[in-house]
Amino acid sequence: MGKKTTVTEGNLVIVESPAKAKTIEKFLGKGFLVKSSYGHIRDLSKSDFGVDINNNYQPDYIVSSDKKEVVKELKQLAKKAEVVWIASDEDREGEAIAWHLYETLELKPENTRRIVFHEITKDAIQKAVENPRAIDENLVNAQQARRVLDRLVGFELSPVLWRKVKPSLSAGRVQSVAVRLIVDREREVFAFKPTSSYRVTAQFEVTDDKGYVRELKAELNRRFDTLEETRAFVEKCGDAQFLVSQIEKKPMKKSPAAPFTTSTLQQEASRKLGYSVSQTMSVAQKLYEAGKITYMRTDSVNLSDLALNMASTQITEKMGAEYVKIRKYKTKAKGAQEAHEAIRPTYLDKETVSGSAQEKKLYELIWKRTIASQMSDAQLEKTVIHINAGDAKEKFMATGEVIKFDGFLKVYIESTDSEGEQDDSQGVLLPPMAEGDVLAMQHVEARQRWSQKPARYTEASLVRKLEELGIGRPSTYAPTISTIQNRGYVEKEDRDGKQRSYQHLWLENGKSLVESEKTEISGAERSKLFPTDIGMVVNDFLVKYFDNIVSFDFTAKVEKEFDDVALGKVEWSKSIDDFYKPFHIKVEETLEVSEKSTGERILGVDPASGKQISVRIGRFGPLAQIGVSSEDEDAEKPRFASLRKGLHLETITIEEALDLFKLPRTLGEFEGKVVVIGIGRFGPYIRHDSKFVSLKKDVDDPFEIDLETSIERIKTKREEDLKKIIQLFDEEPDLQVLQGRWGPFIKFQKKNYKIPKDKNAEELSLEECKALIEAEDKKSPAKKGAKKTTAKKTSAKKTTTKKATTKKTTAKKTTAKKKPSTKSTK
Repeated sequence: MGKKTTVTEGNLVIVESPAKAKTIEKFLGKGFLVKSSYGHIRDLSKSDFGVDINNNYQPDYIVSSDKKEVVKELKQLAKKAEVVWIASDEDREGEAIAWHLYETLELKPENTRRIVFHEITKDAIQKAVENPRAIDENLVNAQQARRVLDRLVGFELSPVLWRKVKPSLSAGRVQSVAVRLIVDREREVFAFKPTSSYRVTAQFEVTDDKGYVRELKAELNRRFDTLEETRAFVEKCGDAQFLVSQIEKKPMKKSPAAPFTTSTLQQEASRKLGYSVSQTMSVAQKLYEAGKITYMRTDSVNLSDLALNMASTQITEKMGAEYVKIRKYKTKAKGAQEAHEAIRPTYLDKETVSGSAQEKKLYELIWKRTIASQMSDAQLEKTVIHINAGDAKEKFMATGEVIKFDGFLKVYIESTDSEGEQDDSQGVLLPPMAEGDVLAMQHVEARQRWSQKPARYTEASLVRKLEELGIGRPSTYAPTISTIQNRGYVEKEDRDGKQRSYQHLWLENGKSLVESEKTEISGAERSKLFPTDIGMVVNDFLVKYFDNIVSFDFTAKVEKEFDDVALGKVEWSKSIDDFYKPFHIKVEETLEVSEKSTGERILGVDPASGKQISVRIGRFGPLAQIGVSSEDEDAEKPRFASLRKGLHLETITIEEALDLFKLPRTLGEFEGKVVVIGIGRFGPYIRHDSKFVSLKKDVDDPFEIDLETSIERIKTKREEDLKKIIQLFDEEPDLQVLQGRWGPFIKFQKKNYKIPKDKNAEELSLEECKALIEAEDKKSPAKKGAKKTTAKKTSAKKTTTKKATTKKTTAKKTTAKKKPSTKSTK
């Protein structure tokens, strides 16, 4: 621990973000200059893995091109400063940023201080300045180990996927496990066979002690398997006497949930506010940097004594002393990279804050959860009424749950991810009655119901599952979920339910049984994660050849090793070595022995041609194929058709596949030109006069759209294109000034050219447009050269990993030091 330091002139404070810098500068005042590094200033080189495998896995770090100016400025400021304070976040990633700053800026131990705080308040900042500490080399090594391991896995596995599955694919350690969870669940859904049963409910009339007639709803304590059994029971109810045989009253209590961790905040913001995981973290980051909440990457549920006292005061003032119950929660996670506290408001007396609508909603959620965690249990009374139906052995049960003392429920109720039929007894006040009372039946109803398929993952439930399995840490959940979607392995989307028929029985008092068949919409999905066909094929390949990489237990074990590195129990390079050597051998074996994997399924024979029909992953995605590919140039070429949205390699039928070959469809003529409907790489389209118009998503079916609707779409597209035109030139018909998604641009001979921001697109002359085109064309040779170089590098990476590894013996230009200096910040 360094000596206590007072505020002096010539202090440079470095943080990760400009927003955080702005907030901190307000608290430090004169004598302190606060600057931002804008996140990480350097990363692993992209040549030869960026890791020297033959030199104890030492990383080769380089300053990224977009940070060179930032580093230059910080270096200049650091040389002039009397003291440099590195105030990056206190987790592993923040510690790594601090170390990279120390190394890159060539700071000196005698005038460098490392400070940390988990909330941006004046007291917390001042306390941190008074108590600087050393850079924690264990935390740095834990982050370094994660980065190195993930680079090795990605750079070695991706070329295998390029050769054995499809070009341009990539694989990651934690991401592949997340995809496996989603694929496994999807296959459970595919394999699920619903079973039906009959739910019987009844409504009775009860006269209360004031003479008012009240309704009482009850459900039979058994579900019948067949329509015949159900019909027989309901018919019996027509003549049955309904008698209250037993009344049970049980006191209950409910306790509040712990304050938010990163994981629980992501889950609850998803359920209550509809935020994605990445959206939640982005909004929480803004709240933290503005000094409104504590640090948002934590797996701790602990609250400081100061926070507990603030909570007690607020609850007492707003609701009364009887609502206060101070609780100290314990963190279940082991080997934490956690910050000191749960996520909470920095000032609990502020129930709301200024900011965007999203920030306000998330802050209020955090405030309510924090306050509720220190409130009394809710006291409830559950009442269950047993009702005999004549001499039947089954009984109707009426359930009610009454709140006697609301406690924490006055502020907050935790949401769940449960699907299917919900318990609606909470808050139901049952009419007063006594055992032996006879009830008047109004009606009895029976509905055919089905067992629920396994629930697909939402982002929130996937985070909970990853945490439950010990996979990933607070800082990795959001990027993991974003990455698997960005790579096209998983899609988050809504899907409409399908109509199904069910049997319905209705018996009113004194009337005959009415039996009918009704319809309902079932199976709708909202914001669920679905694996794509390519995601499933890649997953199957990895499970087959790299089972340990996608093993839940193994991935959790690696995370535990990172935790041990952070605690100083394990040397990071040894941990990498234990994993990498057998993994690299497996990569080499797989390149030699594995076959190309395309997820091919042979569906049968095309009745028209007698040729085989199959489905598989092609160059541009999943497709159906009639015929077999042959190397014989004289052989008839196979026919191909892209799979439509909603069709999958594993479930498509031969009939659905044959339908795909009904396209392209010729609908007729418009303006003397043929109108054709087809499906291409980017979805279904209309082709007319050598131009393409996309069909309306979820509205137009390419197999059913008619000529009249197609003409409407063509005309609409023309109108939209006209609105994009800013200027046309009669002297140069090929040159257009257009409005694009990112602003105006010039289009000339099928090429696009930028218009500088200081130019008015509407006022550009033809000569000015040509000058802009000429100026940009002069730059193009350099660009082409750069592209060729990149292509060569990419091509080189596709060679076997063994060749790439041989190169590692060459000397590194800027190999990182083996250990981060601990002298630097004392």
